[in-house]
Amino acid sequence: MDHEASLAYAKKYLEDLLSFFEVNVTIDAHVEGDVIELMVPSTEHNSILIGRGAETLRSMQYAVSTVLRNKDAALVRVNIDIADYKKQRADKIAEQARGWMEAVRSTGDSHVANLNAADRRVVHQVATEFEDIETFSEGEGRDRRIIIAQKSS
Repeated sequence: MDHEASLAYAKKYLEDLLSFFEVNVTIDAHVEGDVIELMVPSTEHNSILIGRGAETLRSMQYAVSTVLRNKDAALVRVNIDIADYKKQRADKIAEQARGWMEAVRSTGDSHVANLNAADRRVVHQVATEFEDIETFSEGEGRDRRIIIAQKSS
């Protein structure tokens, strides 16, 4: 299955999956790098589709990715966003991270945060805005956390 077929298959699979929730929408689908981006528009079922802590959203993402892998698709990495939930979350985390970094600057004390992988990635990106701040992750699996510290001179 080539890139185009992988994209079409992922889009159709997610649309079929959403139909079980009685959500019949047209999904915006495109490829960025090697990731299939699937954007689901806002409906009255957003909270059910996203789930507590985005568990349902991540499960759907995993299901679509697994099906693509089983079909030997050229693209198997999938990012699903429902009603811009992930974008809004990333913006919120970025704002929080800037506050943490300013606090590290003023106190000199490192800040440790327990965040999921996507949120840690946002914090790492925000750190590039600060010449005197560095970030790194430590730990394994669900115990992985991000440390925000001043750069050593």
